[in-house]
Amino acid sequence: MTNITFHKTKAGEYRDFICSGHAGFGSYGKDIVCASISILVINTINSLEEIVHEKITVDTDEKRGLIICRFEKPLQETSKVLVDSLVLGLSQIAAQYGGKYCKLEFEEV
Repeated sequence: MTNITFHKTKAGEYRDFICSGHAGFGSYGKDIVCASISILVINTINSLEEIVHEKITVDTDEKRGLIICRFEKPLQETSKVLVDSLVLGLSQIAAQYGGKYCKLEFEEV
């Protein structure tokens, strides 16, 4: 299962997100759920870095299916929209394949 956790402040500001685990929907290299999650997450990170120029720290471990994205300062409005879009896409995957393959959580920090 892939677990995605977004950490937000009481005020609703994103602090980071952690995506971990392999969905297990299909065999390695043919898992459409894992691929969909990866595409959304990686594209969002690339957009934050290349388009909006956010200061972020990204740690990865492909073997464990781990991506940690930390925001070094409060996000710009455009960046918030990008992360909200990521949440929307992941929510739709969780709704369709959730429970067994994808879990989306929000925690207050």
